[in-house]
Amino acid sequence: MTYCVGIKLKAGLVFLSDSRTNAGLDQISTFRKMIVYEKPNDRFMVLLSAGNLSISQSVREILQVEQLKDTPDSEPITIWNATSMFDAVRVLGSAIRRVRERDAQALQASGVDFNVSMIFGGQIGGESMRLFQVYSPGNFIEATAETPYFQIGESKYGKPVLDRVLTPETPLHEAAKCALVSMDSTLKSNLSVGLPLDMVVYEANQLHSDKVVCIDETNPYFQMVRSSWGEKLREVFDGIEDPIWDSIATAPHPLMQASSRLQALKKINTPKDKLI
Repeated sequence: MTYCVGIKLKAGLVFLSDSRTNAGLDQISTFRKMIVYEKPNDRFMVLLSAGNLSISQSVREILQVEQLKDTPDSEPITIWNATSMFDAVRVLGSAIRRVRERDAQALQASGVDFNVSMIFGGQIGGESMRLFQVYSPGNFIEATAETPYFQIGESKYGKPVLDRVLTPETPLHEAAKCALVSMDSTLKSNLSVGLPLDMVVYEANQLHSDKVVCIDETNPYFQMVRSSWGEKLREVFDGIEDPIWDSIATAPHPLMQASSRLQALKKINTPKDKLI
């Protein structure tokens, strides 16, 4: 499995992916799931992938040369000459469909689903930043102010911290920290996600980034995040009152309350196994 997250803020974009793939407990490998497409002073785009590795690798290869024509006489659109991120993600969707047309039937005959999902985002000169999640049929949705991030892969463990922290106004450095905490929560709870990690932080309107890093188990900042997050969670947990079972007036936050609606079901030992 995998875990990837892409975040869109007013200040820029954050991308983070793990690199573990596995086809069983004894077949664990490392493959990068992030690729950066950069044309200095013209465009900066990042692609994250999850799902079947052979499919995602094929899509990435075809994307380099894929062309999309809206009409027979129109100029071919590629990710390198698209004038908008919308057109660029349309080219990506077309590349996915090409791989699907070529491989899906053979995969299905072998009992393998056509399974791929991607996050694609960046900026092309002359327009604002955009972030998309792309599905296996090649269709896609775009991030909004209400939903400023996308996740693919093992998303459930890292989602709570993203929901609590991220807003469109979040600074880039805080969003990068939040993404790493989200990844650490996933690493802690799921063995199918693993180091090293690839991270890109892109500042709006720069059309390039020097904040591209590969993070392994020796990275000092990520080591600090992992230990600090666990310690701070424990401190917050210890600071929450223990349950108070007596529904007395002096108890500030009683767990048990006098209410007929909140009575629990109990099974008593009777000949008819009556529930009360």
